[in-house]
Amino acid sequence: MPFKLLNRLTHTQAVFLMVAVTLMWSIAGVVSRQLESAARFEVTFWRSAFTFVSLLLILPLWREADRASTGLADAQAGQGALQRHWGILAGSRAFWVSGVCWSVMFTAFMLALTFTSVANVLVIMAVGPLFTAVLARVFIGQRLPVRTWAAIVTAGAGIVYMYGSQMWVALTDPAANASGLVLGSLASLCVPVAGAINWTVVQRSQQQGESIDLVPSVLVGALVSTVATLPLAFPFQATGSDIVWLAMLGLVQLAIPCTLAVVCARSLKAPEVSLLALLEVIFGIVWAWLWANETPGQEVMLGGSVVIGALLLNELAGWRDRQGALRIQTLSARNTETSVGETP
Repeated sequence: MPFKLLNRLTHTQAVFLMVAVTLMWSIAGVVSRQLESAARFEVTFWRSAFTFVSLLLILPLWREADRASTGLADAQAGQGALQRHWGILAGSRAFWVSGVCWSVMFTAFMLALTFTSVANVLVIMAVGPLFTAVLARVFIGQRLPVRTWAAIVTAGAGIVYMYGSQMWVALTDPAANASGLVLGSLASLCVPVAGAINWTVVQRSQQQGESIDLVPSVLVGALVSTVATLPLAFPFQATGSDIVWLAMLGLVQLAIPCTLAVVCARSLKAPEVSLLALLEVIFGIVWAWLWANETPGQEVMLGGSVVIGALLLNELAGWRDRQGALRIQTLSARNTETSVGETP
C-alpha cells in the first residue's frame, strides 16, 4: 500500500492493520528458535543492525510522503538533513533518552529469548502498561484509578505464581535450568521497565511543549544496540540461514510494524491500541507452540491468563475514562499529536 494511502485509513482498516502489526511483532520468539548457531549477543547485534538499516531507508521515504500529503514541505525546508530525512532531534535530551530506552528493550528482549521460554518473556513484557501507569503517577502526577491499582496487584500475583511455580520446579529438578529462568526473567523485566521510562519521558516532554517523534528514536535505539552488542558478538558464528532469519526480524518484526503502528495510532484511540497490542502475547505463544514445539507449562498458562485478564479488564473498564487522555507525539513529518497506546 502506497504511503499516501496509509494517511487516509478508515477506522476498520486501521483495526485490521493493527492486528497485522501484532502478528509481525509476535514472530520474534518462533524465529529465534529457528536459528542454528548464532550466539546470544550476536542475535541481538544482527537484529538491531538490520532494524537500523531498514529504518534508515524507510524513514526518508515515509517522511517525504507525509510532507507531500500534508503540504508541509516548504515549512520544513529549513530543517537540517538529520531532522528533515530521519526526524533526529539532536538538541532534545528526551529524544536521546527515548533512544537509549529503545536500545535496552531491543537488547534485553532478544537476550531473554535465549534464556527462557517465549511464553515467559511475552507474559512478563505484557505488564508494561502497568509499569507506565505507576511511573506516570510518580513523575507526572497522573492519578491512578482503583481499577488500575487492582490490575497491578492482580497481574503481579499472576507473575509471582508463574515465576514461583517454575522456580520451585527448577530447584527441585536437577535437570531443570534454574539459572536460565532467573536470567531470562530478569532480562524480560528490563523491557517493560525501559518501556515505562520511555513513555513517561515522552509524556513529560510533551506536557512541557516538546514533541518527540517515536520512530526516529527507534532508529537511534537500534543504532545504540548495534554498537553496544558488536564487541560482545565476536566471534561471529551465525550461518547464512541465521542471517536471513535475523534480517527478517529487523525488517518485518521491527522496522515495518513500528512504522505501521504510527499509522494505526492516527485512527485508533489509546485503549483500542492497547487492547489490540495484547494480541502479540497470544500470537507469540501460539507460534512457538505450533512451530517450535515449545509447549507452555500449566504455570505459564494459568499465571499468564491472570496477567492478560487483569490487563484486559483494566483496558475495558477504562475505555471511556481515557478517551480524552494525553496523547503521545508519534513519528510523522507533521506536528499532529496521535496516540500510540501504552505498550513499549
